[in-house]
Formats: sequence, C-alpha cells, structure tokens
Amino acid sequence: MGFLADSLSRIKPSATIAVTNKARELKAAGRDVIGLGAGEPDFDTPENIKEAAIRAIREGKTKYTAVDGIPELKAAIARKFKRENHIDYTAAEITVSAGGKQVLYNALMATLNPGDEVIIPAPYWVSYPEMVALGGGTPVIVQTTMASGFRMTPEALEKAITPKTKWFILCSPSNPTGSVYSAAQLKALTDVLLRHPHVWVMTDDMYEHLIYDGFRFATIVEVEPRLKDRTLTVNGVSKAYAMTGWRIGYGAGPTHLIRAMGTIQSQSTSNPTSISQYAAVEALNGPQDFIPKNAELFRQRRDLVVGMLNQARGIQCPTPEGAFYVYPSCAGTIGKTTRGGRKLVSDEDFVTALLEEEGVAVVQGSAFGQGPAFRISYATATNLLEEACIRIQRFCGNLS
Repeated sequence: MGFLADSLSRIKPSATIAVTNKARELKAAGRDVIGLGAGEPDFDTPENIKEAAIRAIREGKTKYTAVDGIPELKAAIARKFKRENHIDYTAAEITVSAGGKQVLYNALMATLNPGDEVIIPAPYWVSYPEMVALGGGTPVIVQTTMASGFRMTPEALEKAITPKTKWFILCSPSNPTGSVYSAAQLKALTDVLLRHPHVWVMTDDMYEHLIYDGFRFATIVEVEPRLKDRTLTVNGVSKAYAMTGWRIGYGAGPTHLIRAMGTIQSQSTSNPTSISQYAAVEALNGPQDFIPKNAELFRQRRDLVVGMLNQARGIQCPTPEGAFYVYPSCAGTIGKTTRGGRKLVSDEDFVTALLEEEGVAVVQGSAFGQGPAFRISYATATNLLEEACIRIQRFCGNLS
C-alpha cells in the first residue's frame, strides 16, 4: 500500500506543460531553443487592463472576495454573453475561477460518480480525460479524422451515447487542431443531444475570438436554446485579452450546477485573485478593437506556418479555421532515421529528436489522443516561427 492516492495512477502530467518546461530548461542551459509548446499569446496584456489592476491595488481591493466572483465581474460576463452570444444569464448562473481549467475541473468534480461516462472527441485538449479520470468517471474517446476537419459527426455522437453518459465535452475553436464547428454543424449535434435528455454539455469556448476566413463563431446554447438547462458554457480572458498569467476563467449554466461548483471551489481554492478579477472587468467592459487586429496577425502566422510545414518532407498540415494551433500529421516520417541516428517509431520520437537535434519544441499528437502528429502553437513572434519551420524542413529533409 503506497503513500500516494490511487487516483494519481489514473492520470498523467500535462504533456504541454512538460514540453514547455523542457524547452525552458534547455534555454537556461544555453541551448538555442524555439518553444512552440505553450498556448499563450506573445502579445502583452493591453495597458487599460493593466491600469485597472494597478488601480485596484491602490484602492485596496486586495481582500477576499465572494468565492465565485465579484458582482461587477459577473455583471460584465452577463453583458458579454448577451452582446456576443445572444444568451441571457443572471449572476446566479455565472461562476468565476482561477482560469478556465478550474471551471471545468469544478464542474466535473461536482457531478461525476464512479462509472459515469464523458464523451470527448479526439484530438482533445490534454486535460479533459485526465480530469474525468480524477473525478472517478470514464473518458469515452471518439476519434475524428483530418478529412472531416477533425469535427465529430452527429452519427459518431449518437453511437457513443449510453445510459451511463453524463457529459459531452466540445471545444470549438479546438485546442489542439484549430478546427471550428459552424452553427449548422453544431445544430446537427444538438439535434442528437435533444434526443438524450440525460446528457449534459460542456462547451469550451476559450478561443471564441480567434476565427479566420470569414467563419462566424457559434456556441451550443445560442444554436439550441432548449439545451440551456443542461449546458455549461466555459470561457475566459486568457487568450483573447492576452491574460494567461492572470488566471481568470468563467462559466455559465443552470443555478444548481453553478452552486455545486461554488461548493467545490469554497473548499479548495476559494476566490480567484481579487486584482485579476478587477482587471477582467476592464477587459470585458473596455475597448475590444485590438481583438480583431490580433486575430489578423494570428491568421498571417497561420498561413506562414501551414505553407512552410507542407513543404517539409513527410508532413501534411491542414489549414485550421481558428485558435492558434496547427496539427500536422508526421505519418510520412515514421520508420525513418534522423541525422543523429534516432529511429522514429512514434510521434513522441519525432518531437524528442526535433528538440534534441534542431532545438524546436512541439507537443506530440499522442498526448492529444491522436497520432502520429504534433501540435504547434503559432502564438509566437513571426521571425521565430519562420526560423522554427526552416528547422523542421531541415530535420525532415535529413531523414533517411
């Protein structure tokens, strides 16, 4: 009988954080490393948001707050949902946590019992299945294909649902693939969900504002209001407002779920940082004009990366509609040997050799539930992206 909890054996550490840490260590040791692992905008937090935080500190807004968010922030979130998603939520239907990750975690901890199933399309964000397992539930992974744009079909959803299904988790725009579901594609999924009233929906909208090529963002409750009473809509300020380190995420859903999530939070972390909450009020209420400008820069980077990766031997990279990731297949490199003498048996071998031989840090697709592939975050300086892609082309060109 070991000292550590059995639940730890059910989960793995975050692969994206592991890659970022390895890149940091190599950099600290003097290696020339380009880290493309972290999903983090390289832009600075806008000045008006920083000023709001400084003002909060000066005004002494540094005490404990309500466990799941200050009234001003809940009001700003309600206005955001009305303004951008045409959904009405009251303060009692909104919760604020230390990042979107905690919102998801609280919801799963508050609802899962042993044997409960959670449907997760793959490729998926690394934390979904791990959180489900930690909560005692069973992740039900449904594979999607590059040909379908990594989108789950209504038929696949229907087939995955059993009497034990508790949640269906959807991320659009997707981390890790960047794929986006149109309103019509979402409607096809909601039609299935309407037939199964016991299935709840967790929609992760964190990349809502990063959409390209004239695509329009849509979210589940906006497309099918009849699902409002069993949907948790999750979002945050991290990506659109370049506030990853401020740790503010929020969720909106039925009052009894929000209350239960508040109970979990009250006995774990209690309130998110007061100063970050006041900064988030300014983010949501203040000027929004920089968001499309940032998105346009991301689009240019996406086009650069997709174009250059598709010139690399053995790599096939689709063009995503949103977020700031590409998810290329490296199937064409498997079985080959690198210049350094490493045989590539898996995508993990590919990313390890790429880091060791060329100093480019990416995350293996197997961490996201589908390989052989890898994820690149193009939320980094354009000149570094270009140099990283040159190195990847060279790495692939030297395979024998």
